[in-house]
Amino acid sequence: MRTDSTNKETWTVKDDPRVTTIGKIIRKTSIDELPQLFNVILGDMSLVGPRPKRPVYVNQFKKDIPTYMLRHKMKAGITGWAQINGWCGDTSIEKRIECDLYYIKNWSITFDIWIIFMTFWKGFVNKNAY
Repeated sequence: MRTDSTNKETWTVKDDPRVTTIGKIIRKTSIDELPQLFNVILGDMSLVGPRPKRPVYVNQFKKDIPTYMLRHKMKAGITGWAQINGWCGDTSIEKRIECDLYYIKNWSITFDIWIIFMTFWKGFVNKNAY
């Protein structure tokens, strides 16, 4: 993203003028997620779990969506059920929460392994990553 962006608290959308050419490639291929592996090693994140959101969105969503805060019962993850089902980027927050809650209710090590496998299969390059 360009550092001179006027509004840093908006969702990134398709053809966002704040995104640089290199940034588009980095986002499309999910290379920007690699530094989060340090958070996993430190124990602050999990490989699999609900994706973290910026505080401004957490405050908004917890007011607008009654079940939103339930997703905070687990550590945030680099990948998750919502991501491998295409619910990331500029997509329905309700569908993402639905997937996150499904993941929490049905968690198992086998489910995590499946999500990691599917992330390698179809999750790194995403049409909704801008």
